Amino acid sequence: VQLQESGPGLVKPSQTLSLTCTVSSDSSTSTSHSWMWIRQPPGKGLEWLGAIRSSGSSYYSPSLKNRASISRDTFKNQFSLQLTSVTPEDTAVYFCARASPDWGLYDYWGQGTQVTVSS
Repeated sequence: VQLQESGPGLVKPSQTLSLTCTVSSDSSTSTSHSWMWIRQPPGKGLEWLGAIRSSGSSYYSPSLKNRASISRDTFKNQFSLQLTSVTPEDTAVYFCARASPDWGLYDYWGQGTQVTVSS
């Protein structure tokens, strides 16, 4: 299973950040797994941002204050993150990952993509 993040490396403050995670064809986003977005700001630890279940239900970290939206395209085997009204505090390496149905194991990760919020 392979996951690959894609998106702009630079976003201006107040704009919307859009990232996509493409999942290799031997694992479908419609299986019983859940699909996660995680980030790591410079010099800090990992921060869970949100998830989308196989049912299509999505969940978000309260710290994002309703700025996040996660969706999926099962035909393209992709899931996406949109983060609105970004600030420099959203600068981080963003990762996508696959999780077990109970979210206890994150077994596959993308390599991560650097996103910098700056004017």
